[in-house]
Amino acid sequence: MFRNSYDNDSITYSPTGRLFQVEYALEAIKQGSASVGLVSKTHVVIVALKRNAEELGSYQKKIIRIDNHLGIALAGLAPDARVLSNFMRQQAMTSKMVYNKPIPVARVAHEIGDKAQKNTQTYGRRPYGVGLLVAGYDETGPHLFEFLPSGTVLEYFGAAIGARSQSARTYLERNFESFPDCTAEELVLHGLRALRDTLAQDKELLIQNTSIGLVGLDTPFKLYDNEDVGEWLEKLGDVGSSRGRRQAEEAEAEAAAAAETSAPADEDIPVPDVPAEPIETDD
Repeated sequence: MFRNSYDNDSITYSPTGRLFQVEYALEAIKQGSASVGLVSKTHVVIVALKRNAEELGSYQKKIIRIDNHLGIALAGLAPDARVLSNFMRQQAMTSKMVYNKPIPVARVAHEIGDKAQKNTQTYGRRPYGVGLLVAGYDETGPHLFEFLPSGTVLEYFGAAIGARSQSARTYLERNFESFPDCTAEELVLHGLRALRDTLAQDKELLIQNTSIGLVGLDTPFKLYDNEDVGEWLEKLGDVGSSRGRRQAEEAEAEAAAAAETSAPADEDIPVPDVPAEPIETDD
């Protein structure tokens, strides 16, 4: 689908100063299933909703370990994320070989931002169609960065990308003030609640479609997948979509209000007593 002659490549500006190919890449992120990240004083958590193309197929991998202190969650085109994750692993390995220390989280996040930005200035290339949440812990503490195909890299207390991610962002905005003092377990449960809000009405969080990544102080990056997710979902309790619950609650409230305002059909309606008027007779 083409808007006009200004979206044939990623280096031509429209008269309004827009790069349509970059905007299309941002739209590709919204087509992917949601990923959520959040930070406390000691830990970073990323959770993601996996999706399978069909019932007979396996679920797509959504969280990728980069190093012992670093991992990413993706939304969008998984092959593009695989290319970027390999690049991040090369940078992490180079840092260990040259400087004998893990690569700082901010540095690797900005390096993939620089790599993506080149595709918006080079003819014949397309922007990466994937967004990443980069979670890691280094000597300066825990960090969560959001990477976008435009080359934008920003640090967040909590972030969400992918389909219906606005619902997760709303949850994060309401609760982010409590995140710094959360334990690792509380932080994971906050992330699962935010991810639950992105579900379609008839969907649930299951061990097959949920991934969790955790890293922090004295905690190497650990990925929970499949059966390992079961204990977290048990602690969460209600794994169903909040949309369905809200609609059911609203329907029940409307039904109760309607029942209160309407009188029962089989109830006798009282008739007020009217005093009889004297009948005049002609004598």
